[in-house]
Amino acid sequence: MSETKSRVVVTGMGILSPLGLDTATTWDGLTSGKSGIDYITLFDTEPLDTKFGGEVKGFCATDFISHKEARHMDRFAQLAVAASQQAMEQSKLQINSDNQNDIGIILGSGIGGLTTLFEQMKVLIGRGPSRVSPFLVPMMITDMAASQVSISLGLKGPNLCTTSACSSGSDAIGGAYEMIKHGDTQAMLAGGSESIMTPIGFAAFNALKALSTRNNEPKLASRPFDTTRDGFVISEGSAVLVLESLAHAQERGADILAEIIAYGASADAFHVTQPTSNGEGAARAVQIALDKAKIKPTEVDYINAHGTSTALNDKMETMAIKTVFGENAHNIMISSTKSMIGHMIGAAGAVEAAICIMTILNGIIPPTINLINPDPECDLDYVPNVARRAKITTALSNSFGFGGHNSSLIFRQYSEA
Repeated sequence: MSETKSRVVVTGMGILSPLGLDTATTWDGLTSGKSGIDYITLFDTEPLDTKFGGEVKGFCATDFISHKEARHMDRFAQLAVAASQQAMEQSKLQINSDNQNDIGIILGSGIGGLTTLFEQMKVLIGRGPSRVSPFLVPMMITDMAASQVSISLGLKGPNLCTTSACSSGSDAIGGAYEMIKHGDTQAMLAGGSESIMTPIGFAAFNALKALSTRNNEPKLASRPFDTTRDGFVISEGSAVLVLESLAHAQERGADILAEIIAYGASADAFHVTQPTSNGEGAARAVQIALDKAKIKPTEVDYINAHGTSTALNDKMETMAIKTVFGENAHNIMISSTKSMIGHMIGAAGAVEAAICIMTILNGIIPPTINLINPDPECDLDYVPNVARRAKITTALSNSFGFGGHNSSLIFRQYSEA
């Protein structure tokens, strides 16, 4: 395999988030320090402890797919199809009978069609088993976002789903990267999608005491690394990247956005919901990525933190960064964009990977908003409250999930050398 063939580049991105229905609008909101968090409108929150979240506002599935198709897809799959179409449009990659067998998709989702399952459980209880929809299973299972994208775009290469909690989107991108790098395929769509904006989703995370209950000020609720943080904010969304071997992208004259140079993954082997207190597992994932990329810790300019706004995660991640980067940890710009768009669970890592690429392209670091009272145990440069201009050559994206999943991706400014 030639060195050129083993390099993997990004040629397209699509994002739907609480800040907008496309990448540009989302990016404008992020760099403006705008919060996309507000009171829930998709269902009645009256009995719930948390009454706000990050909805993808104004999303209409029929802008992307037919009414009939939309009726047979859960919202998380609809969002994935929309993000995939946007990514393909930017990449200008045309799918036809000559190449469709060599192009596939890996799309992560942590929970899948929870909305459909919740609604059909009500049908079962209220109207009996004979009235349960035959579309329940093909709308609910987590692989259906990837499958629906494959069907809608005609992708006949590998068609896979990663389900690794909040690392799902990152693991999807990492897996696609490895497949292309090793010559298994020429191009892949990869990312994540999630929509658990249902009473059962909120009730479940409330039962875990994981969510913020700052109901009187929802836009201020997600406050990573702040001493007054009280939990994360559920949101929904999707992000999909088009990854290609460099040779494939060059052959068709594609506009290259960035290069992905490493993927590191590890397990805590510790607890189903809690991270290790010293961040050992997270640190290993970052170190694995650095080692694979063959770069020094001093070469990382920016880290998009997992930064959930929970007491345990933010301290753990800070410790992990210090473990890997040592004294240089204080010189690296870090931000948690979850402060503005909330936590998209299985889509989070994919959205944050796309944000890393945008920082490289635009030279702007989105801030960590709502960071008013810094936690003394979280004492790094989290780019508080206001975006910062800076040249970014290399960016790292961290994702950590329930079950002890740790994933890190490294992106670099593309150069021909």
